[in-house]
Amino acid sequence: MGNHVPAVHSEETEALDQMSWHPQYRSSKFRHVYGKPANKENCYDGVPITKSVHDNHFCAVNPCFIAVITECAGGGAFLVIPISQTGKIDPHHPRICGHKGNVLDIKWNPFDDYSIASCSEDAIVKVWEIPKHGLLKNTMVPQKELQGHSRRVGLIEWHPTAGNVLFSASYDYKIMIWNLDCPESVIKNPVKTIGLHDDVILSMSFNTDGRLLATSCKDKKIRVIDPRLGVTLQETYCKTHKATKVLFLGNMKMLITTGTSRYNNRQVTLWDQEDLSVPLMQEDLDCSSGVLFPFYDPDTHMLYIAGKGDGYIRYYEISSEKPYLHFLTEYRSYLPQKGLGIMPKRGLEVSSCEVFRFYKLVTIKSLIEPVSMIVPRRSESYQEDIYPMTAGCEPALSADEWIQGANKDPVLMSLKPGSKISKTCPLITEKEPIIPLQPKSSQSHTGRTEVPSVLPNKESKDSRERRRLDERPPERSRLAYSNGIDLTECAPPKTENELLQMFYRQQEEIRRLRELLGQREIWIKQLELEIKNVRNSPY
Repeated sequence: MGNHVPAVHSEETEALDQMSWHPQYRSSKFRHVYGKPANKENCYDGVPITKSVHDNHFCAVNPCFIAVITECAGGGAFLVIPISQTGKIDPHHPRICGHKGNVLDIKWNPFDDYSIASCSEDAIVKVWEIPKHGLLKNTMVPQKELQGHSRRVGLIEWHPTAGNVLFSASYDYKIMIWNLDCPESVIKNPVKTIGLHDDVILSMSFNTDGRLLATSCKDKKIRVIDPRLGVTLQETYCKTHKATKVLFLGNMKMLITTGTSRYNNRQVTLWDQEDLSVPLMQEDLDCSSGVLFPFYDPDTHMLYIAGKGDGYIRYYEISSEKPYLHFLTEYRSYLPQKGLGIMPKRGLEVSSCEVFRFYKLVTIKSLIEPVSMIVPRRSESYQEDIYPMTAGCEPALSADEWIQGANKDPVLMSLKPGSKISKTCPLITEKEPIIPLQPKSSQSHTGRTEVPSVLPNKESKDSRERRRLDERPPERSRLAYSNGIDLTECAPPKTENELLQMFYRQQEEIRRLRELLGQREIWIKQLELEIKNVRNSPY
């Protein structure tokens, strides 16, 4: 009897250990991430968003511009708006209108903020060069024209590490690879044509170094392809899941697909990219009918899922162990989204701990609403734990190197203010230069955090003021453009339309000055902290 009691105790202990292997509470620095919509003056109002029913985002964003596909009679068109030009958009704002059919997809070149590709129902892919000061008139002549597909082109994707390599997928069931380094303005021969699909291709996604391409297809199959060889490495047909969108999850060796179950419930499915025979997990979300768009942030391992026609965005954290998918919370809004654009990490506001930013297309209000995902932190200093090194704006290799078989990981950059960025994007309206601060994370032996010295040197105040005035650009060049309009040629308003345009320009100038004031206040706080540290130092 005495020997039986410890055995029971041992069995109970083992059962408790198994139950507590995955505790219900999971610690995460992103547990309290929340969505913050922009106020009305920082939205883009009066945008004639397309009414197309194609399941694409219809929007593309980079740190300089936002592009959105619009309604247009007699062909396809899209707007390119400077990212700083918020507020009411002029109904006569210049457009890119060189396609003969409706534009179906647009994508910015990840290594050139002034180059954008578009595809259309006219079966042609075009690459456009955007002036640094924005569009001043309608544009119809592209920089490159890619002719090769026999039916409308529904998807385009830039290669993530090789410069000037573009992929296009068409309703002719083919994927074509284009080398834009060719000198010809009209390219009719793609580098490679991939003909492995038996139906319409619904989505494409690259892994981190771009050596693998995942596709979802209307034939209900998910494929992992070697794009240079044009062969299928993995393929699956899942009877319980009809995938519409597929996405590589960075370097985690996993794929995520969104689609519907056999009972038409919207569903998320996780796969091992090296074995697509059985899914790692499946989760039903709801019974709505809109397509689910997945977005993944490899820096934070956060997955965002937004439904077309929904007003909310769910977000999860991905782990390499079961249960893999950890629900965090969701952003709710009563405004339904038709599509979403996302800002690259190098365009985020790190001072406010912003880790992701959506640009939400609200068709019923002709509105583009920025929604920022923010990690709540009390400190105003740079948070290195939520901003690791991220993919920058420099290609890791050329188009020819990639075509010949080379593979390289993306060139990384730091988001720390003041870090050297390989390629900068000048704004439409130049601002006075602000000296960036570079706080060090190292600590001295006294236990006090060291802040780099930015105290003024010993030159006199008058000499510093003269030097600052000498370094400023001429007044005409500094204020030559505001919202794409030459201010030096502005006459007093004579019509109501001219008066409205002048009002919008004044609103933009006020918003710019508020931003400048906020940056100066942050600078002043950092200087005060430095002075305090210097005074408290015993050395």
